[in-house]
Amino acid sequence: MIVDYDKVTVERAGRVVLKNISFQIAEGEFCYLTGRVGSGKSSLLKTMYADVEIPSGDKAEVLGYDLLNLKKKQVPYLRRQMGIVFQDFQLLQDRSASANLRFVLEATGWKSRSDINDRIDQVLKSVGMENKAYKHPHELSGGEQQRIVIARALLNSPKLILADEPTGNLDPHTGYQIVDLLHRLAADGTAVLMATHNLQMVEDFPARVLHCEDKALV
Repeated sequence: MIVDYDKVTVERAGRVVLKNISFQIAEGEFCYLTGRVGSGKSSLLKTMYADVEIPSGDKAEVLGYDLLNLKKKQVPYLRRQMGIVFQDFQLLQDRSASANLRFVLEATGWKSRSDINDRIDQVLKSVGMENKAYKHPHELSGGEQQRIVIARALLNSPKLILADEPTGNLDPHTGYQIVDLLHRLAADGTAVLMATHNLQMVEDFPARVLHCEDKALV
């Protein structure tokens, strides 16, 4: 299993937002995470990349890491095996799309210039942005920036992508293109957990739904 939670409690600022939650996500599975604002969606995602500590649970494993006993020095290695897609892009504005990707590869230990260039070409092609590599974020549309963010998430061949409202700042047509892309990535073997409040999108691109409500996950 890529994700395996059993009777996990999630807290933010000392307040329980989810309790006794149990679920699993298998390799290559696409899941939606739904619920109202404040229901715990983002907090749950943050536990998976060790940005929020888990106070209690019988089991909390992601990519083979035991989150209940995770040492600080292990966190970068956990995060290196996953891709994280944010709603607000978080691209470096002072450099091109390809330079944004190069920055991540160099920061995660890539040394060979030819290997770096090849990997950048591969991920840009996989998201349909191979012809926009030279452009800076402000020269790209919202949908194009989100494609670059997904390319960035794919750089280290993750087994899991966590996407927190990735279509929240996009128009409906562009949002549908991004969700279609994430579904195709799952079909190719990368597990995807996508938080969204867009229930119409869930209906149009059906997949398993994990729903946060009344501090429970159903």
